[in-house]
Amino acid sequence: MKGKIIRGIAGFYYVLAADGRIYECRAKGIFRNRKIKPLVGDDVDISVLGDDPPEGNVDEILPRRNTLLRPAVANVDQAMVVFAVTDPEPNLNLLDRFLVMLCRMGVPAVIVYNKTDLAGEEAVERYRGIYRPAGYPVLSLSTYTGQGMEEIRSLLRGKTTVLAGPSGVGKSSLTNLLMPEAGMETGSISEKIRRGRHTTRHSELFSPESGTYLMDTPGFSSLYVDGMEPEDVRDCFPEFAPYVSDCRFPGCVHIGEKVCGVKNALEAGRISRSRYENYRLIYTEQKEKRRY
Repeated sequence: MKGKIIRGIAGFYYVLAADGRIYECRAKGIFRNRKIKPLVGDDVDISVLGDDPPEGNVDEILPRRNTLLRPAVANVDQAMVVFAVTDPEPNLNLLDRFLVMLCRMGVPAVIVYNKTDLAGEEAVERYRGIYRPAGYPVLSLSTYTGQGMEEIRSLLRGKTTVLAGPSGVGKSSLTNLLMPEAGMETGSISEKIRRGRHTTRHSELFSPESGTYLMDTPGFSSLYVDGMEPEDVRDCFPEFAPYVSDCRFPGCVHIGEKVCGVKNALEAGRISRSRYENYRLIYTEQKEKRRY
C-alpha cells in the first residue's frame, strides 16, 4: 500500500496510507544497510502487518523530488517563510539566508509577515518593496484576527509546504488555525531577549485536507549556508539579473568591480540596500570557507 511518512520518532515512522489510516511502521533493515534514512515527506510503499492497531513495514522509499537537510524533509513543493512584522522585529539577514538556502535546494519561497494587528499594513508594504524586485510573494497575516488566512489557505491547497522562520513569529499559531486538531503548543516571547521560546519539538506533516500537507519546523535563531560556491550566491538574488548585462566583465560578482550594472542599480534605488549588503556578507562567508 502506498502512503506518505508524516512523522518519525525514535525509529518509528507514521505513514498516512492510501486507505486514510495512519500506520506505525518500522523501516526494513535494507535501508540501514544502504545508509538511507526515511524522511518525513517521503512517499513510500508499506506492507501491512496488523489492523488493530495499524502497523506495518516501510518496504520502499519512492524517488524523492528534493530533500532539505534542516529540517530533514523530502518532497517539498514550497516553503512559507514566516517572520513577524514586529515583536520581534524581522531579521532581514536571517530571512535572506533562508531564501538562499531554499534557492539552492530549488524550493520556491513565499514570505509571510505575521502580527499585522500590532504594526499595520504599512510596515508590510515596506518589506514588500524590498522583496518585490526579487519576485517573492509577500503576504500579510494576523493569526490574532485571522486577516490573510484565506489567501494562505489558497496557496497551500494541493501542495506540501514547509513552514520556516525563527521562533516566536507565530508558525505554530498558524498551524493551529489551519488545523486545530494538530494541537501545536504555542509559546510566549521572552521579555528579556525578545526571541521566541522553541515550541516545536520535531518535524511533522499535517494534512488540513486531502492532498495538502503542512510541516511546522523547529525555530531557528541562526542559519549558515553550506556547500555552496561563492559565485553561486549571486544566482540566489534574482533581482540582480536585469542589470548583469551592464557589467563590464563576464562573471562579475558585483562587489569589487568598478563598472557594474548591479552596483549602479543599487545606487539608483532599484535594488534594496539590505538585500545587497546581505548578499555581500553571504558571498564573503562562502569565499572565506573556500580558503580553509
